Amino acid sequence: MTLWEDLEYRGLIKDITNPELKEKLNQGGLSFYIGADPTAESLHIGQFPTFLMVERLKRAGHKPYILVGGATGRVGDPRGTGEREKADIKVIEKNFVKIKKQMQQLFGDDVTIVNNYDWFKDINYIDFLRDVGKYINVNYMLNKDLVKRQLDIGISYAEFSYMLIQGYDFKKLYDLYGVTLQFGGSDQWGNLTTGIELIRKLNNEEVYAFSMPLTTDSNGMKLGKSYGNALWLDKEKTSSYELYQYMLNFEDVMMEDYLKRFTFLSKEEIESIMSEHNLKPELRLAQKKLAEEVITFLHGKEEYIHAKEVSEVLFTGNVASLTDEEILQVFKDVPTFNYHKDEVLIDILVNNKIASSKREAREFLTNNAISVNGEIVNLENAKLDNKRKYNIIRRGKKKYYILIQK
Repeated sequence: MTLWEDLEYRGLIKDITNPELKEKLNQGGLSFYIGADPTAESLHIGQFPTFLMVERLKRAGHKPYILVGGATGRVGDPRGTGEREKADIKVIEKNFVKIKKQMQQLFGDDVTIVNNYDWFKDINYIDFLRDVGKYINVNYMLNKDLVKRQLDIGISYAEFSYMLIQGYDFKKLYDLYGVTLQFGGSDQWGNLTTGIELIRKLNNEEVYAFSMPLTTDSNGMKLGKSYGNALWLDKEKTSSYELYQYMLNFEDVMMEDYLKRFTFLSKEEIESIMSEHNLKPELRLAQKKLAEEVITFLHGKEEYIHAKEVSEVLFTGNVASLTDEEILQVFKDVPTFNYHKDEVLIDILVNNKIASSKREAREFLTNNAISVNGEIVNLENAKLDNKRKYNIIRRGKKKYYILIQK
């Protein structure tokens, strides 16, 4: 397949500004950019397919630029659902450094990373209105989907002006580096096309843009940090184990779509995986392959192998083999309690509300429903291993608790 055919097969193209772009993408040699505002310390899983496009185009012979918006991050773009909170400037600057490092780790030295604050910090407001605002019609801005949706609930002048700033970014990158292509999520379409309009009027040149569909679950819920169902791409914020577990629970109905968008697997490989997966969906073969591809790309093969091994340990219940660091990763969201080294198990269960009463605690113990560090314990006067930093109690199949000696 040509590059364009491959992108269409993967469902990665929603809108394009000019049909000429198809052949230009196939030929290679374009300079392109994508932007990210440093409103968080890391990109998240919902953004991954969009930023993976950088690598797809790079491999096809196009030159990448990534704009981390130190200026636009201070303003905030319209979401169509309400005004964003005003970002702290020191946080923006700190996040810029972290996201720049993340981009360099993902894409190497072949990508040029720029900060739009470098050219906006010295721009005079009057000059910006005259040199940029004069060329973009207000009716044009009002017709953009996100703006129209937010008008009913109110939109600040700052967020309304965001598309002018992003449009100027495209012009600046065109002037400085010869960038002729921009892409982003479909919710950015209005901002993408504003840059084209500005370059057409001020430079009398034709440049291009395309948008990508947003990554959603089967209910159409966006996988993004604002929606509470996304994980971070930075392994310090989200471990490879957490990422593995998250993708292992993806819905079967979404797996073919996710394999297309999140990986470089060929059409034949994806069809083979899905054929095998559909025969025994309970084995979650597609989810496991997706996790392997994503974690390996983001963090390396060793991180994937480690995440898989930790998951298998947890599945078998052999938690005694986990290191302290692994325990903190795996069980970071479970209840944690302190205990005294002389306390016996039945008192620990009741005192920490693992059981509601001694009677219930004895029922758990009698029914072999309590395990300590992976082994079933049914003696109410048993004591925890005081040589371990963390003792792991499991009640039933899924309820875990961490006990730390006082």
